[in-house]
Amino acid sequence: MTGTFTGVGVGPGDPELMTIRAVRAIRECSTVAVPISDRELEDTVLFSCGDPKEEWGRKYLERCTAWQIAGNAVPELDEKQVLLLPMPMIKERDRLKEIHDRDAAEVAKLLDEGQQVVFLTLGDPTVYSTCMYIHKRLKAKGYPTEIVPGVPSFCAAAARMDISLVENRDELHVLPASYDIEKSLELPGTKVLMKSGKKIADVRRLLLEKGLEAEMVENCGMENERIYLSAEEIPEEAGYYSLLIVKERKGDGRR
Repeated sequence: MTGTFTGVGVGPGDPELMTIRAVRAIRECSTVAVPISDRELEDTVLFSCGDPKEEWGRKYLERCTAWQIAGNAVPELDEKQVLLLPMPMIKERDRLKEIHDRDAAEVAKLLDEGQQVVFLTLGDPTVYSTCMYIHKRLKAKGYPTEIVPGVPSFCAAAARMDISLVENRDELHVLPASYDIEKSLELPGTKVLMKSGKKIADVRRLLLEKGLEAEMVENCGMENERIYLSAEEIPEEAGYYSLLIVKERKGDGRR
């Protein structure tokens, strides 16, 4: 019997925000697939997390935020078989396709053996997640696939800042800030800017030029969380997990 590939969202950072369904899926799976952006890892690696002889593999897991979050909620994670999947943060399409094809092929081998494979991903698997690159390839080949939703980072960030995202007829736009967003900032309603880290100086400049109201959470729900309550407070440099919630006008009474 063919196994099932399940993309599991572990939420934005706080282990307490993981769903009961996510915890159960991790506990019941045979293998946990973990995306690794570290360029040192060039090939997929399968190993037993609980085997002292394979302790070397843990260095990659210690750098994986999704693994750390899940481990705090599911102690059984430390006894699982782990599949490390290279997923470097690059934009070369041909190279990425080659990597994703190879990663999916390795997962397919485990599914063919009847193993239940869970892919850990931050936030929700359907929102800018590397999980879906593997999911869609396996689904196209006829393998059983599932998605376990997680709390999206922008919902967690709004809750952390104690504000609403949208009200009444407001529109909500989710934008990848690592690309050109100048025109997108003119859209009506609330703009959520994700993946802002490397572009944060440019984003801050645009927000100030356009007089937009913005708040930012860096590393939401994690130990090193930082909150900035205005565009003026946003620093020139920020980490990868930085998310902004941008409103149309200042002083509109909605806060």
